[in-house]
Amino acid sequence: MSEISLPRLVETPATDNTTDLLVRNARKASDPALFSRREGDQWVEIPASKALADVIALAKGFVAAGVQPGDRVALMSRNRLEWSLLDFAVWFAGGVVVPVYESSAPTQLAWNLSDSGAVGLVVETTEHKGVWERAAHNEDLSGVHSVWCLDEGAVGHLTEGGKDVPDEEVERRRRIAGLDDLATVIYTSGTTGRPKGCELTHGNFVELSENAAASIPEAVHEGARTVMFLPLAHVFARFIQVMAVGAGVNIAHTSDIKSLLDDLKSFEPTFLLVVPRVFEKVYNSAQQKAEAGGKGKIFDRAAAVAIEWSRAEEQGKVPLTLKVQHALFDKLIYGKLREAMGGKVKYAVSGGGPLGERLGHFFHGIGLRVLEGYGLTETTAPITVNTAKKIKIGTVGTVLPGNSVKISDDGEVLAKGICVMRGYWNNPEKTAEAFDDDGWFRTGDLGSLDQDGYLKITGRIKELIVTAGGKNVSPVVLEDQVRAHPLVSQCIAVGEKRPFIAALVTLDEEALPGWLDAHGFDASMTVAQAREDEHVKKAVEEAIEHANQAVSRAEQIREFRILEHDFSEADGTLTPSLKLRRRHVLVNNEELIDEIYGGALQHE
Repeated sequence: MSEISLPRLVETPATDNTTDLLVRNARKASDPALFSRREGDQWVEIPASKALADVIALAKGFVAAGVQPGDRVALMSRNRLEWSLLDFAVWFAGGVVVPVYESSAPTQLAWNLSDSGAVGLVVETTEHKGVWERAAHNEDLSGVHSVWCLDEGAVGHLTEGGKDVPDEEVERRRRIAGLDDLATVIYTSGTTGRPKGCELTHGNFVELSENAAASIPEAVHEGARTVMFLPLAHVFARFIQVMAVGAGVNIAHTSDIKSLLDDLKSFEPTFLLVVPRVFEKVYNSAQQKAEAGGKGKIFDRAAAVAIEWSRAEEQGKVPLTLKVQHALFDKLIYGKLREAMGGKVKYAVSGGGPLGERLGHFFHGIGLRVLEGYGLTETTAPITVNTAKKIKIGTVGTVLPGNSVKISDDGEVLAKGICVMRGYWNNPEKTAEAFDDDGWFRTGDLGSLDQDGYLKITGRIKELIVTAGGKNVSPVVLEDQVRAHPLVSQCIAVGEKRPFIAALVTLDEEALPGWLDAHGFDASMTVAQAREDEHVKKAVEEAIEHANQAVSRAEQIREFRILEHDFSEADGTLTPSLKLRRRHVLVNNEELIDEIYGGALQHE
């Protein structure tokens, strides 16, 4: 199959916009809780009617501050309830939201503000305010006439400032936008080049969220609960938020990943949204904890049984002996893992990168159905997704209703439909490049559609490695297999125009002490010391040998180096959504890569 399309399940009036999702819930007799705020050890539910009142009060503040319909207002904050309320408040005031990662440097903030032409900025902390001040000192940002700081009482100031704005004015403004009008400008996280502003419309969010929710009603429905821990500045989290508000899902926010497990236990979510790196951390930490407690072999066997059971269940026939083993490990291992996630999680929506078949089967095997999907900022997050009733682990699902996917002659995934952006802000040249002559959006990803219409992503065009021998190597499979080892945090394959494939590996600093102790080695060893230790090198070598079994000989990793430090957002090698910036990794480690191959690449 080379193309698949699905009609809409839900038809949305052309005059609707994102504000209607909140208003409709507030008018329901059930008045569902849309948000929960943590107060001490308790979660306090906020019904839709209260959320609507708070949003209108904030919208009045924006109106009083001079925000006009169509004006851009930037939000720079960690995840918190106020982020969600302010997001909708800007829409109620008729404005356009520009989300900014809270970790952004002054130059990044300056670019988002100047390129978007923002007139207002909401920051969370005094530190963020300092970032703004440095940005304004270095760039002409005179167009930003209002700056509010949440930690300095921004919510109160906006509410007080707008108290004289009539309800009718907010109602008039919120009705201005229709499906085709601009809702937000989201800047790509910039794995390559300068971030581009993706113009996403109200229709992109409303139509896609309504059709996606209709596709996975088992997970997304009134009364469902989720913890929002991925940054709301990212399109994936933002889309889930809009979909959740429309469906009547109760959202809790957490800004500190260190408190995530406590929040999961106390809030008891029914579904989660995650990126693959989170799943890898959960798996590796569970494995390491088992090893530290002398139960490493039991965990490994339990993991193997979970994967084997999932594969058999997918085929529709689970042997009796496997059922018995699975039931035993459910009591010993799997139940405890589910309990660590709150005990009520049944589904996890995964995106932002390839999960890998291994982890997909493992989590399905322990009782958590992973609905892996695929998309980009330019497609309002999901183009495709696995649903509870239509799932094929190892794929990113089939196309969502209202959308189409096609595989080009050279293997690129192309997309059309309600998910696809209007274009790039202030960048007609890049917009033209992003679409082919027939209006299909070029994703830049390589993939294939099977006979049932399931999409499989095999790599990214810009990440495809072409060796000196002309072999095209997609690094995804190799890297996923190596990262499966509890010692490994990240792995990146290299070898462009080189005679063979090599790898740069980083160690998991959190898992290292437990692994060393469990294997009888010095647990006080630092990462810098461990990378030189023969036992650690041997363990990583075994992980690579295992990964090599999944690919042809020409694609196998022949050499590797363990780096002194993990990749991070701080050094530019990770995006805020934890994707690898390959170009940055290659530049940062150019000398080491040259040393692997015995010299620098000779450019023609």
